[in-house]
Amino acid sequence: MGVAVSTDSQPSTQRSAAAPDPQLDPQLDAPPEQPAPVAPPSGAQQPGPAAPSPLPQHKIRPTRLSGLWFAVVFFAVVLLFLLIFILQNGRAVDVSYLGMHGHLPLGVAMLLSAVCGVLLTILAGAARISQLHAVARRHRRADARRSAPAPRAPADPVR
Repeated sequence: MGVAVSTDSQPSTQRSAAAPDPQLDPQLDAPPEQPAPVAPPSGAQQPGPAAPSPLPQHKIRPTRLSGLWFAVVFFAVVLLFLLIFILQNGRAVDVSYLGMHGHLPLGVAMLLSAVCGVLLTILAGAARISQLHAVARRHRRADARRSAPAPRAPADPVR
């Protein structure tokens, strides 16, 4: 019995030299069998059908107003938490600072100290930003002088 080697895209199988008659074997006319689907492991979710992607003209891009809306909601939640903090820490404490003395609720005193810390940080950041602006201005002026054409000597007047 001879063995023939196939060069088609199907997996290589051994075939006999004498081809069987398709009328005698009904499986030869049937389409090739597809492999059985593999069941996912238990507990795993099967992906659903992919949602069609929206047309390019229908995609909604984020805008500045949507960002502003998010910021407003975020800061409203932060202020709500600060209000709860102040109300729960209402016991009066003695505060002394640079010879000044006073009585404040604990929550207000802590919030006041946090605000002062933020203001100091902003002050330091503003000083650094102004320093960087001055350096950038010097560099722009130096670049402008370098790239400016040299002044030409006046041409002889024509008589």
